[in-house]
Amino acid sequence: MSLIKSISGIRGTIGGRPGEGLSPIDVVKFTSSFATFLQRQQPGKRLRLVVGRDARLSGAMVDRLVVGTLQGMGIDVLETGLSTTPTTEMTVIDHHADGGIIITASHNPKHWNALKLLNARGEFISDKEGKEVLRLAESDEVTFAEVDNLGKVEENLNTIDEHIERVLGLKLVDREALRKAGFRVAVDAVNSTGGIAIPRLLRALGVEQVVELNCEPTGHFAHNPEPIPQNLTQISEVVAKEKCDLGIVVDPDVDRLALVCETGEMFGEEYTLVSVADYVLQHTPGNTVSNLSSSRALRDVTRRYAGCQYNAAAVGEVNVTTLMRETNAIIGGEGNGGVIYPELHYGRDALVGVALFLTLLAKKGMKVSELRKTYPEYIITKNRRDLTPDMDVDALLAKVAALYKADTTCQVTTIDGVKIDFPDGWVHLRKSNTEPIIRIYSEAADETRANALAQQVMQQI
Repeated sequence: MSLIKSISGIRGTIGGRPGEGLSPIDVVKFTSSFATFLQRQQPGKRLRLVVGRDARLSGAMVDRLVVGTLQGMGIDVLETGLSTTPTTEMTVIDHHADGGIIITASHNPKHWNALKLLNARGEFISDKEGKEVLRLAESDEVTFAEVDNLGKVEENLNTIDEHIERVLGLKLVDREALRKAGFRVAVDAVNSTGGIAIPRLLRALGVEQVVELNCEPTGHFAHNPEPIPQNLTQISEVVAKEKCDLGIVVDPDVDRLALVCETGEMFGEEYTLVSVADYVLQHTPGNTVSNLSSSRALRDVTRRYAGCQYNAAAVGEVNVTTLMRETNAIIGGEGNGGVIYPELHYGRDALVGVALFLTLLAKKGMKVSELRKTYPEYIITKNRRDLTPDMDVDALLAKVAALYKADTTCQVTTIDGVKIDFPDGWVHLRKSNTEPIIRIYSEAADETRANALAQQVMQQI
């Protein structure tokens, strides 16, 4: 059993003893601590929170616990039922709620679930706020409401449609171009709420030919739900066999978007953001942001446009959105297929990613594989170095940073572990929070060079 307490929420396996997994007692404990945190931010105000969930098997059970706990804290609830992470975020914004809780373990297998915590802007709470929620969970400072002050529940099962309407209203989404393109699109929603949202979005965009794969939201995931190539062999075969123009894959909570070329080959999850950013920059030049472990391709594409600047944030969506605001970025996200388009909201959103990518494809009049060749080619490799439990990982990383700072051909960044930018690639070292491990990500124009850069740094370690 596992229970992971982080600044953005609580994630764990279902079952087991309290404190060892995400048991009902843990759900109540962390929901009430988050409620207490929000109440202290606005003393005396009767709060209203949005609650949404993905389709995983434990979702309904956890949802009832969360809603009941919020009522017990004297907080009103807008219950959205089956939803997506970006839809829940949008609902907080559109319905002027004081925050929200998304019940989803994202790309984790079906025996996991989690509580993801949102502020009144529909964004994940900050590091400082998350630490206060965790402190409250271990304290005796939570006070439940008396009977006359219990919260009320309002149900709204139309929030996905509301989200789609907001996407359709974006200036850069061209429904007429999509209708004329006559795309045939396959969708793999891994038996979660993407099976509701993505086909509905596609048809609203004017895509009449939709091949649905694993779109029934049963929670029985047809394959490992992380949208990476080794888990997507089924849709690759379907795209080629059904002669589709594109394959679309989302994770269970629909904040990550992976694309499949008409050949059945992967477009590359790193290139989801790159291609969407390319389209946005063509029409509204501005700055871009991704995290330190994302592909250099976004930087290269950004620099194609005069006056546009790329910046890198520490890993984590809240870090990316913070830097996007600071730099007035018009597009950003993460290399795992997460697109953040502030014109809609500050959150990773596969729906807006689909709409913008398809519009780009329609306007280019190209095949997906042809479009992919227009972007810089990079390969990312992932390694790890196991350390002894008594080793001072922070001191080790500091020594590596000092070593490469002395090299005038490199640029070293230490806002999140150590990232070393070489002229022809980069290496990013990050320590694990739970194990004596350093994770080593590297990128270059080919796998051989990426591995060579990683090996060079690992030898220094």
